[in-house]
Amino acid sequence: MGIKLLIIGGVAGGATAAARARRVSEDAEIIVFERGEFISFANCGLPYYIGNVIKRRAHLLLATPKEFKNRYNIDVRIFSEVVGISVKEKTVEIKNTATGETYRESYDKLILSPGAEPIKPPLEGIDLENIFHLRNVPDSDRIKKIVDERNPRRAVVVGGGFIGLEMAENLTERGVKTTIVEMLDQVMPSLDYEMATLIHEHLEAKGVELEFENAVKSFSKIRDRILVSTQKGREIACDLVLLSVGIRPENKLAVRADLKIGPTGGIAVDDTMRTSDPDIYAVGDAVEVRDIVTGFPTLTALAGPANKQARIAADNALGRKSIFNGTLGTSVVKVFDMVLASTGANEKFLKKHDLPYFVSYTHSGSHAGYYPGATNTSIKLLFSPGTGSVLGAQIVGKKGVDKRIDVLATAIRAKMTVFDLEELELAYAPPYSSAKDPINICGFVASNILKGDMEIAHWSELETLQQNGEILIDLRTKFELNHEGKIEGALHIPIDELRSGLSELDSKKTYIPFCAVGFRGYLAHRILVQNGFHSRNLSGGFMTYAMANKKQ
Repeated sequence: MGIKLLIIGGVAGGATAAARARRVSEDAEIIVFERGEFISFANCGLPYYIGNVIKRRAHLLLATPKEFKNRYNIDVRIFSEVVGISVKEKTVEIKNTATGETYRESYDKLILSPGAEPIKPPLEGIDLENIFHLRNVPDSDRIKKIVDERNPRRAVVVGGGFIGLEMAENLTERGVKTTIVEMLDQVMPSLDYEMATLIHEHLEAKGVELEFENAVKSFSKIRDRILVSTQKGREIACDLVLLSVGIRPENKLAVRADLKIGPTGGIAVDDTMRTSDPDIYAVGDAVEVRDIVTGFPTLTALAGPANKQARIAADNALGRKSIFNGTLGTSVVKVFDMVLASTGANEKFLKKHDLPYFVSYTHSGSHAGYYPGATNTSIKLLFSPGTGSVLGAQIVGKKGVDKRIDVLATAIRAKMTVFDLEELELAYAPPYSSAKDPINICGFVASNILKGDMEIAHWSELETLQQNGEILIDLRTKFELNHEGKIEGALHIPIDELRSGLSELDSKKTYIPFCAVGFRGYLAHRILVQNGFHSRNLSGGFMTYAMANKKQ
């Protein structure tokens, strides 16, 4: 008889660990405990089920306990909450949530996959009817029932992260006027502010109201509706509230078992996913792992890392040697017609920890401009000032965002530099890309910065630089100025007239040429420096400046 493996939690991490364990050992006795009714369900699809994009509820249920038993010979026990672990006796205590009965089960090896729990702030009225979290299938059933049967006119989504944005989209598409209330000045904290503003504009264009730098103070009943009162005194009457203010690792079992908890609050594990107890492993949203870029401990509530960790934990629990090398937090989310994605470190994190970095902004077509349907792809690249190693990236656009963030995530994993990005040979045909892919373009720009071919200024520096006497040169056409806006105090010299106008410039001044996205600015910079002027190009051009300075 093989070892006895118990797995606590039957969704992404737990179900994957169980299936992997069976493939590794046909002899192991494997039992999965899940406190809810469902295992292996597609929790990432829940907002789209509420929005009727996913039509059939059954499509969310990837496997049933019976199917697991038939295919994998795994004993899956639903409505079974593990309430205690005795590491000394190597047993767990299980409570049947349907009957209240408890019993014990012994183990040789144990894998924890408890996930993360939604943060429930201690606000007045938070337990009122029709205030929801969205964590599992029953949650989605309750929300969908209200949307289907009561035709709500208005909803408030508290928090602008993944679930908040996806629910705002799906409720809006169902005809529910939705307001996002967010404490920060932006949605999606994984993005830096200037990149998030591109999504703000799109959300408002789709009818979503944004209430930034404001927090919910309380909830109260007003006839058959909910009154959401904010810290700034605003009151919003609505028919349902979705709370999406963040999550925290479910570490209670681990704490009671005296397992080590890391500084982030996640269960501490080594690179084999082993906890401080040699016979207990942990995976998924509840664990603290290593950030690949910085080496710092981090939490990553994403399905991809959870599944990989689950395979690794199962291997090691059954005697194989597998290693988890860390996470980049690579993510992508659809917001109506736009897509936003990120990987690696953002600027806020690097700045907070005083880590050296350079930044470049590029705005490229998703595919060849002469082929119909090309859209803009905005890329923010963060890279090392010394080696040019890629540290992180953020992309906002409509087409091809997912494949480009995947290229950059792979580049970070492979320890590639911006010079490597220049040389990547990526698939090209007019409907899909350009001969110089947006990834190549961001590599060219970043490499030019490192090689000294281009000195840059950033949107955040302009006010100070102008106060210090540096002069902006707007290279765009009059048509662009009139239709896109201007930067106060800038000279207007179209790029094609720059050479002939050099005699009118002061060689003792520093000039900051800019255009719409940065390319003409680069050309002007090269003209200026080779004619004896000091110059720096505005990174990302007017587009980056405008989106960073756009207030809602």
